[in-house]
Amino acid sequence: MASKVNNKVKQLIFNILCVDSFSELNKPRKDFIVSVLWHILSIKGKINFLQFGRFSLFGEQTFRNHFEKKFDFFAFNKQLINQVASSERVIALDPSYIPKAGKCTYGKGKYWSGVAKAAKWGLDICGFAVIDIANNTALHLNAWQTPSAAELVNKGLNLLTYYASLVTENAVKFKEFSDYIIADAYFSKKPFVDAILSVGLHFISRLRDDSVLKYKYYGEKTGRQGRPKQYNGKVDVKNLDTNYFSLDLLIEDIKIYSAVVYSKAFKRDIKLAVAIFFKDGKEIARKLYFSTDLEQEGEKIVRYYRSRFQIEFLYRDAKQFTGLTTCQARSENKLDFHFNAALTAINLAKQDWLSTKNGTLKPFSMADYKTLYNNTLMLERFMCRFAINPNTAKNQKIVKELLDYGKIAA
Repeated sequence: MASKVNNKVKQLIFNILCVDSFSELNKPRKDFIVSVLWHILSIKGKINFLQFGRFSLFGEQTFRNHFEKKFDFFAFNKQLINQVASSERVIALDPSYIPKAGKCTYGKGKYWSGVAKAAKWGLDICGFAVIDIANNTALHLNAWQTPSAAELVNKGLNLLTYYASLVTENAVKFKEFSDYIIADAYFSKKPFVDAILSVGLHFISRLRDDSVLKYKYYGEKTGRQGRPKQYNGKVDVKNLDTNYFSLDLLIEDIKIYSAVVYSKAFKRDIKLAVAIFFKDGKEIARKLYFSTDLEQEGEKIVRYYRSRFQIEFLYRDAKQFTGLTTCQARSENKLDFHFNAALTAINLAKQDWLSTKNGTLKPFSMADYKTLYNNTLMLERFMCRFAINPNTAKNQKIVKELLDYGKIAA
């Protein structure tokens, strides 16, 4: 039974590697990809070259050599996502701080850490994930490591324009999943918005509370000389003009109004969604969300944006369980392979969760999957060394109990 768990994961990886996108990979390379993803899922503790060498059939140096070779994680995750994700999807992007030391480590610099609320020395990755709206979860697509500040200057880029270049360079691939890119309020700046729209994508994000917004003028022309009137006053978000705003959603704890308005910061029209939050019948907050798609419903704008937080949970699980921050490498290629492998391993666990939940409200717990796969790894080792047959009627029940040993929701 333990081998069934093991074989299910390995067979899934093998099946994906058999598609045309990976036809150039030879068998040793495919065997390595299967091994590294399985061991990331099953090893508890730090995930690094030393640990791989301890728990797998490959030596430590083999892992170091293979990590240096490029692998198309984007194509791998595309196949995985299309197997289990619902049709309602959006793409979220979010940078993540990675603590790292070493004078020769590629890309080392000072980056913002959301946990520390300060800029710290280390590395930065910009990750993209497909948000499955129906299942309310994030599935990793690809992550790119941010070059150092000096390298960005040499390329004529700053941090924001670098993030925008990742979208524009991969826009065709992103469109296969969704026409909407979602990011937090840091990205709500004109250069980034213009870059997204230039490649035929739409952008959803939040606005500052003091954003300058104007009502569009729809009245008749006066016939006077000069430029026709375009705007009909400034939007006061605390006193919305119901002649312009329509009510899109009204439930106990939230009310959403929407309208097409002009944004001074973006120098373009946007679809504004004003969400008013209530607690015990009293208003507690007002938040401004927007979309560059002028036809989009306000309720969807808010719902899509709030789903963005699933990418934060993706990073959290990767940092806690699949070794996102424990890489021993220093080179660009090895770091890239490690970051994407750690995040892709979460996808493999979510694939099992999505394919077995069958419409139930069963929550995803990476802690439970980590425990299950670690138990599987250890049980297979014991059964092999002690020549135990796990398939007898008596042993099947015992093995099942041992596989669930230590799980939170066993």
